[in-house]
Amino acid sequence: MIPTEEIKQLRESIRILERKLGILEESEMACCGLTLAQCHALVEIGRAERLSLVDLAGTIGLDTSTLSRTVNNLVAKNMVSRELDPDDRRYVTIQLTPEGNRYFQEIEASMDAYFYKIYENIAEGDRALVLKGLTLLLDAIQESNCC
Repeated sequence: MIPTEEIKQLRESIRILERKLGILEESEMACCGLTLAQCHALVEIGRAERLSLVDLAGTIGLDTSTLSRTVNNLVAKNMVSRELDPDDRRYVTIQLTPEGNRYFQEIEASMDAYFYKIYENIAEGDRALVLKGLTLLLDAIQESNCC
């Protein structure tokens, strides 16, 4: 049995990490004036280059109706375009417009700079350990099937 104090320490550490990263995500610097949902959608579309609304919803973890409104707002801002999938006309694919790609690149550069500062504050000998720990944590969360 895992000691209760270790479980409490894990919970508290994750709670603090969520709060710290949440504040970062909500900042205007991180999302260029977009809502948090629009920022996440823009980044995932940019990374995939082209994907369906269903795939995007699965990646972000939102239902398709909620995400559809977010994508509609990005289309209205000329950041995202929609096209019928050439392989299956029942599906719509989404991709960034040149304007959306500019915002995507700004967000990525901003986040790279932010996480570079964090990374350089980790002792060089501990960096691999931190990355391994995060991988193990994400795998455990994925396997837990809760929440």
